[in-house]
Amino acid sequence: MKIKSKFPWIYIGIITVLTYVPIVLTVVYSFNESKITSVWEGFSLKWYEQLFQDSDLAEALRNSLILAFCSCLMAVLIGTTGALGMRSRKTKTSDVIAYLSLLPLMIPEIILGMVYMAAFSFLQLPFGMLTLVIAHTTFCVPYVFTTVRARLAGMDKSVEEAARDLGASDFRVFWDITLPAIMPAILSGVLLSFAMSFDDVVISIFVTGPTVNTLPIKIYTRMKTGVTPEINALATVLLAVTTGIILLSSLVGRRNKNK
Repeated sequence: MKIKSKFPWIYIGIITVLTYVPIVLTVVYSFNESKITSVWEGFSLKWYEQLFQDSDLAEALRNSLILAFCSCLMAVLIGTTGALGMRSRKTKTSDVIAYLSLLPLMIPEIILGMVYMAAFSFLQLPFGMLTLVIAHTTFCVPYVFTTVRARLAGMDKSVEEAARDLGASDFRVFWDITLPAIMPAILSGVLLSFAMSFDDVVISIFVTGPTVNTLPIKIYTRMKTGVTPEINALATVLLAVTTGIILLSSLVGRRNKNK
């Protein structure tokens, strides 16, 4: 009995050591005065100053933000339209189509990257921002599609039917009733898609061109020569941004469930 009662604490301790201790060390040493990441010489913000003065990283950050925004926009249009279409027309193949829509989440990223690279080469598309947006949109769509479809499944159709009985057109029903109801789900899917697109490395390496670098690729390239305090500072900033996006997505998701 004593072993069973202690097991949850042992589990939490192992997870904490393996997962959170390296993150904490990265954040702490981003404020280190020394260039040697393993030696503490005092508190300093100079690595953050150098980080924000780095023009190459600034350009990579701009590319990542443009890529994430365009991918999310396309994913919202495709995913929301698909969820609405499957709700309005129930067929025997609806479940199969829904399952196929989730395949980009189940297939390993390295396989997806190789498939995208082969497809874009066959189509003779120039590798760069265009191929990045297409690839990222593909694996962002399932996040929006899944959240919107789940929200639509929980909606009461009688409200929409009552609005039609009162003379409202299909557009007015969608704009005044359906869209406000599914908006929290759309926002939740957008935030998850943005975080996944912004952080992606594996697929981006396969489909980007020589003149377009995203921030995760830039970090990966620089880390080949070793981890520097500037990289620790950048990792801390990205960690803070990603955590904020995930927390915001969680809050939107809870609001969606409570409605």
